[in-house]
Amino acid sequence: MPSKATKLANSIPPEALRNVKIQDMVAEGKCLVRIENLVIFVGQVAPGDVVDLRITKAHKRFMEAAPVHFHQYSELRATPFCQHFGTCGGCKWQHLSYDAQLQYKQQQVEDQLTRIGKVALPEVRRILPSPERLYYRNKLEYTFSGNGWLTETQIKDENAHYDRRVLGFHTPGRFDKILDVEHCWLQAEPSNEIRLFVRDYARQHRLPFGDMVKQTGLLRNLIIRTAESTGETMVILQCYHDDEALLPLLDAIYARFPQITSLNYVLNNKGNETFHDLDVVCYKGKPYIEEDMEGLRFRIGPKSFYQTNSAGAYNLYKVARDFAEIKPTDIVYDLYTGAGTIANFVARQARRVVGVEYVEQAVLDARVNSAINGVTNTEFFAGDMKDMLTEAFTSHHGHPDVIITDPPRAGMHEDVVKRLVELRTPRVVYISCNPATQARDLELLDEVYKVTRVQPVDMFPHTHHVENVVLLELK
Repeated sequence: MPSKATKLANSIPPEALRNVKIQDMVAEGKCLVRIENLVIFVGQVAPGDVVDLRITKAHKRFMEAAPVHFHQYSELRATPFCQHFGTCGGCKWQHLSYDAQLQYKQQQVEDQLTRIGKVALPEVRRILPSPERLYYRNKLEYTFSGNGWLTETQIKDENAHYDRRVLGFHTPGRFDKILDVEHCWLQAEPSNEIRLFVRDYARQHRLPFGDMVKQTGLLRNLIIRTAESTGETMVILQCYHDDEALLPLLDAIYARFPQITSLNYVLNNKGNETFHDLDVVCYKGKPYIEEDMEGLRFRIGPKSFYQTNSAGAYNLYKVARDFAEIKPTDIVYDLYTGAGTIANFVARQARRVVGVEYVEQAVLDARVNSAINGVTNTEFFAGDMKDMLTEAFTSHHGHPDVIITDPPRAGMHEDVVKRLVELRTPRVVYISCNPATQARDLELLDEVYKVTRVQPVDMFPHTHHVENVVLLELK
């Protein structure tokens, strides 16, 4: 028996799905249309496009659709630069001009802070563009698959044979389907060259490509990290198990790419690809790369967190430092400090900086980063933020004059927000990679704080993701 959602979808007259003008960009980078009083979300279109649609998914409150024919193209469009656009799960906004991308990211920040946060806002500053629009990432993760995804064009090509052993990215919405990638525009060379060499070597030597569903095979994923300021490159190869073929592969990679300064491997037979709890073996070179920022040098290991757009991160941190207005007598708390990048970045302005982070390895990285830069006024502590930020902690380490908080996408735990309300620190700088959860937290902080500055920052061109920095001051 058809569900209510399916009945709703079937109730739409076919003619209502033809010559539809796309109305606006909404959450998650999709566009919105309303047909027969139904909300329909559409991907790979731009506001102003006139299209014929096909319903792809039916939900109780909305539908999802895909364009099947374009009658008119929007003036906001740009020509996608990547051959994999539309099939690969990344860079979904290539079809929009960069100016349009910035416009919709700014709109996203303003809408979510107003609609979800329900707080009074000052004039939102114009979004800061990314210094680089292509090759802006310093880290990419590729996945091996012995049963690679075929595009519709490839499936229809009956005369061609395609090697299904691939090394690339996930297709949209399919964790188990991997698209082979010939060239990625996100990370500068030698990233593409390394990936293609590893894929071709593995094919030629018949190394078993992984199966994500069955958790079998040898080769699991390949991570490449680069440091633009120093020219260093790190490679991390994840395998499901040890094998006599592993070391010859690593030797071949190092012989072909002597510019690799850190070559590592991980044996991981867990159900997921995270390896923070596993040993990483440094096979060649040193176990880290280094990145420079404003006279500071940051050490980045295989498990380290570092903003993936180095030049964009510098913009972001300068905004945070400017908003904080730190004085030489100030005690600064850096919450969710990661590898201590922000803490060390602002330490020269402060009396003391206290960093708190959940991941113990990140705290070790933060301490090393202070040491190699001769920064002596930082302290770092590992633990769950809601358990760490107690009255006893602040009493022992000093009441903060400024708090900088940069939580993960989920935002801050409600107990942490409540503690910030209790602390009544004069200035709180809230950095977020998810304006929706930031807005939720701002609503709770509105009890004692007012938003006085808002600065969106683009760190991820050609995607809908946006960073946002908010300054909160006591009412």
